[in-house]
Amino acid sequence: MSNEVAHIENVYASAEQKSAAANSPIVASWRRCITMHHLAPEEARQPERLSESEFLQARERASSLIAEAAEEMDRLFSTVGRAGCCLVLTDRDGVALERRGISSEDKDFYRLGLWTGALWSEASVGTNGIGTAIAEDRPVAVFRDQHFLSANINLSCTTAPIRDHRGRLTAALDISTCREDVNEVALSILSQAVRDSALRIETNLFRSAFSGARFVMVPFANNPAAALIAVDKDDLILGATRAARIALKLDDRTLEAGVAAADALHEQPREASHDDLAEAERAALRRVLTRTGGNVSQAALLLGISRATMHRKMKKLDLH
Repeated sequence: MSNEVAHIENVYASAEQKSAAANSPIVASWRRCITMHHLAPEEARQPERLSESEFLQARERASSLIAEAAEEMDRLFSTVGRAGCCLVLTDRDGVALERRGISSEDKDFYRLGLWTGALWSEASVGTNGIGTAIAEDRPVAVFRDQHFLSANINLSCTTAPIRDHRGRLTAALDISTCREDVNEVALSILSQAVRDSALRIETNLFRSAFSGARFVMVPFANNPAAALIAVDKDDLILGATRAARIALKLDDRTLEAGVAAADALHEQPREASHDDLAEAERAALRRVLTRTGGNVSQAALLLGISRATMHRKMKKLDLH
């Protein structure tokens, strides 16, 4: 019995067992492919390809994502590219927007559909790293015959979702390989690499969305490096990554209503005093004097006060 025939029989037999679907995310995906997407594992099916105009529109919609991901994709590909891996960035629908690959292997990856403009949704080609990661909103690794279509059982892929500055799924980053010597241990190493890169892209998107804000790491989050909040000059939270939203129990409504960073981080409140106000004024004067290189006249001009008033404040606050 050929590998393809054995795979087809295994998909149908496993998908029929509700208990198997409950215990295995891969079988649950196979079951969705049959019952929801009306796909068959024996189909000679390739990813749909967008027309040139549709592809250009998809790239235009994702222009900021592509820009923020480019450097990280280059860095990741420099690590995994020589190992026979193809790197693909998709939008939230599974459309391949960008890819990195070695030219000598392009023919094989193009044949499989791992190319820009291809649609790798679960509904299009069944269980696969990109489509299943998007469908389940979580990192996914699919090893060879865990794919739904028999045509893809020589492919191994691992994908991590990417979320925007509001914590919503906006893209996916995938590493795929056809190498026969790649085992599940090696795929798990690639999985960690793609998750780390996806997180760095998320951070780039978040920082870009709130440029000029102060960024604070949530120290008690499960993953502090991913849990960031953007804070304005008044200590109000402008935005939070998904990890920060989970750790601090924040949502869009809470953020729109306004919440102080100190309150969200459970920092010990302190009553304002005359000394606090004096310290705030002293700090403000020192910042302006630093900017002007100690020039009192220029500092007074920046603050919109007279030189005499500036000298009085400096004397009062013991600034020389």
